[in-house]
Amino acid sequence: MSIEELLEQFDEALDGGMKMPGKRVVVNAENLRAVIDDIRLNIPSEIKQARGIVADRSDIITNAKREADSIIRGAEERAKAMVSQEEITKLAQEKAAEIIASAQAKSRDMRKAAQDFVDDIMKRADEGLTANLAEVRKTRAALKSQIPSPAPKAE
Repeated sequence: MSIEELLEQFDEALDGGMKMPGKRVVVNAENLRAVIDDIRLNIPSEIKQARGIVADRSDIITNAKREADSIIRGAEERAKAMVSQEEITKLAQEKAAEIIASAQAKSRDMRKAAQDFVDDIMKRADEGLTANLAEVRKTRAALKSQIPSPAPKAE
């Protein structure tokens, strides 16, 4: 069950409570505690998802580096193989530099795209968790405001 559905159950429990004077509502505390427990159980899955996204970002960056290194090694090997003549050597060095620059640019682009993707996912997860946390805090505050404070003891 999603956090949104659980919060909807929470709202329904509040809306279904017995109305009292002064904007107070009597609700079944066990039902609300069960919903809060379910919310607590569902929050960690979103955190795990965020951690997975961070791990995926690391894998993407690692793969991009590996691919760039492979391209660079290939370019270097090709350049060494063409050293036999001066013109061929010059052309090979130019081509190797182009390949290296291309590999580095591709690596930067892939790294930037991966970071942007992860940042977007993390931002959405952060916003969702923040909204849910704010709603839970608001509901807790509303519940606390409904509990009458104890009368002072007479001495």
